Amino acid sequence: MITPLDFIDAIHRAFRRDMAEIDELAYLAADGDGDLSGVVERLRFFSEILKWHADGEDEIVFPKLDDVAPQVARSYFLDHREFDTMTEGLAKITAASSPVVAARSTAALTEVLRIHLDKEDEHIYPILRQRSSAAEQDAIIMAMALKSPPDRASDTVGWLFPLLSFDDREVIARIWMQLMPVPVFAQMRALIETTTGAEWADLTARIPELNSPSAWKPAD
Repeated sequence: MITPLDFIDAIHRAFRRDMAEIDELAYLAADGDGDLSGVVERLRFFSEILKWHADGEDEIVFPKLDDVAPQVARSYFLDHREFDTMTEGLAKITAASSPVVAARSTAALTEVLRIHLDKEDEHIYPILRQRSSAAEQDAIIMAMALKSPPDRASDTVGWLFPLLSFDDREVIARIWMQLMPVPVFAQMRALIETTTGAEWADLTARIPELNSPSAWKPAD
């Protein structure tokens, strides 16, 4: 059974995969022709979406966690400030930068981020699953979704879905379909279809309701 906080697990896996791929590109540039052009653009958007996610946790998840498990969130909040420092440094990387410096920087962020996300998955979110209601979890996910600017929905879906497994695509689509107002989900459905291309048929086979707008109405 899919639950609201499964959304976070899926997003975290997308972050891990994207950062690992960026790090591999930086390593290949340092070990090869020094071409960082493929790294720079991916880092730019990765840094943006990581910031949206971290801000959402700071403003929405951590205060809720403080209500049910006081003082647990503080160390994770400090991790986010370290991410701010690291991504600000990465934002200064250009195609003309030293590929060795770029590779060292992406390797550091990859490892720090992996450790941080693993801890969140094993600590923070199990606590919230145990100590908050389904309605509270719904509210957390909807508030988190609003941290991604609506006018960047195409960029967000275009980033996210290629990084997801088929199982995680189902998780994200079902949660959006359950929680989003119908007009908003209609837009997101169209973006998912465009992004997944030939693999859209697999998703609709798993979720036939995607082709039944009457099934999109969120539960009261």
